[in-house]
This record gives sequence, structure tokens and C-alpha cells, in this order.
Amino acid sequence: MANDFSYTDMKLPKIKGGTIKIIVAVIVGLIVLTSTFYQISPEEIGVILRFGKFTRTTEPGLHLKIPLGIETLTKVPVQRQLKMEFGFRTVKPGIRTEYRVTSEAFKEATTLTGDLNVAVVEWIVQYKIKDAYKYLFKIRDADTTFRYMNEAVVKKVVGDNSVDEVITVGRARIALEAKEELQQLCDLYEIGIEVNQLIFQDVNPPDSVKPSFNEVNEALQEKERKINEGWSEYNQVIPKARGEAEQMIRAAEGYATERVNMAKGDANRFRAIYQEYARAPLVTRKRLYLEAINEFLPKVKRKIIFDEKQKNILPLLNLGEETKK
Repeated sequence: MANDFSYTDMKLPKIKGGTIKIIVAVIVGLIVLTSTFYQISPEEIGVILRFGKFTRTTEPGLHLKIPLGIETLTKVPVQRQLKMEFGFRTVKPGIRTEYRVTSEAFKEATTLTGDLNVAVVEWIVQYKIKDAYKYLFKIRDADTTFRYMNEAVVKKVVGDNSVDEVITVGRARIALEAKEELQQLCDLYEIGIEVNQLIFQDVNPPDSVKPSFNEVNEALQEKERKINEGWSEYNQVIPKARGEAEQMIRAAEGYATERVNMAKGDANRFRAIYQEYARAPLVTRKRLYLEAINEFLPKVKRKIIFDEKQKNILPLLNLGEETKK
């Protein structure tokens, strides 16, 4: 059976002219409506241009602008913490962040130090856009310019220090100096950026000299350990010796003061006794004798008493018993 159907027999539905006008009017209305209202999020600020010329900024919320391209909107995240990485690139952030070092990143990280050594310096800069107008219109391509400014400042500050300071003890100080100089440069060029932090993420010598550099570091650490041990021994021995010397000096001074005071007391007592003796010699002599006897006689264990008027020992004295004891 032959098929007599052909496309020429199809007939499209006819649309009235009024319907087309309504559809076009609705589409135009939607375009005008969507290009008139706009929303600014809490961390952003809106910059409005009229025929390419800056007119105003708008705060977060719902706003109106002239549609059909007469006024254009640019949203700037002024409250958001932004970050730039130098010497590496983050591939996948997370608990185990994955990094990648490209040839461009390695080039920007390779820096010459003040003692003509090479160091690979990786750092992070955290910043905010504090002035949306300056950020957009005072300088062309502010992000790229800010990256070049970072490289220039860090290479300059690192070039003013030795490789040991950059890699070991001076990292925090050098990072702070770089942050301050970078902020001064941003203010000078009116780039509209506020630098919050500049952190040295990793600082190492090139891979070709890393083994030798590690040996030098181990030797320096051993040197510091020996110095610390010496100071520890010094702090234990020297203060003790000084304390003992001070104790001996104080004891000698106390003994000297005691001897002087005793000598002065004896001299004064002798003068007083002499004065009494000059007034009454017999009485004073007898008193001194009795005092002397009273002082040493109790200390004598065996006593033999003689009478001046008799030539023999007292008959009552039992010498036999005394000598046996």
C-alpha cells in the first residue's frame, strides 16, 4: 500500500499577532526585572557603574539599578579572608590536603639569601579587600600585581638575611618584616588591600645541597647542646662556690667581730678590776683569789688539802685509797 503522506500536507498552528506581542512583552519584562533587582550577600559590597563610570557602592541586601546594561554591577568580597600561595599550589583541600609544585611555583620560591646561598621559600599571604573602589579602578589587574608585589618584597627581605636566619632562628622575624613592607607597598600603590598575615610555610635549601646542609645543621645543634651543657654545669658549680665563699667570709667576719668584742670586754673588765685594786689592794686580791678558786676547784676530781702551818700531810687524809683509785 503506497504511503501518500508528505510534509507538505502538514500545517503549523497559526498564532495570532496579539499573542506574539504578549510573549515578547513578558520576555522583555522578565529581562528588565532580573536586570533591575540584585542581591548583595553579607560578605560582599556592590560597585555600580553607569555607562562604565563609577557611581556608587551598595551595602548587603536587596537593591535596584537601571536595567538593560545602563548600570552594571560588580560584587567585591570585602569581608572574606582571601589567600595566595607561593612556591606551591593546593590541589585538593581537606584533612589531608594535596599540594602540587609547578615549575612556575618553584621559580617564585627560589630566593637568594644575603650570604649568597639559595633557599626555597614557600609562604602564604592572607589578606582582605578593604577598599573596593581602589581595588577595581586604581590599578589594573590587582590580583596579579599583588602577587608580583609579594615576590618582590619577600625576595628583598630574605636577601637581607643569611641562610641560617631564614631557615632556622629568623623565620618569624623575617615574615613579620615582609608583611609590614608589603602593607606599606600596598598603601603606596593604593591597591585597596589589607595584609592580615604572611606566614613562611616551609623553608629549605635546594634538594642538591640538602644533605650537606643537614650535616651543617646537626653540627650547629651539637654545638648549641655542648654550650647549653657547659652553661648548665657553670650554673651549678659557680653559684655554689660563690655561696660557700660568701659563707666563709661571713663566718670569718663574725669570728673577727666576736674576738674584737671579747678583747674589748676583757680590757674593760681589767680596767675596772685595776681601779678596784688601786682603792683596796688586799680586798681585791683576796676576792680575785676566791673567784679563781671558785671557778676551777669544782672541775678538779681529786683534791689534796695542805695546811700552811704544818709540815706533814693531814693525818685524816687517806692517801692510800686515793692512789688506788
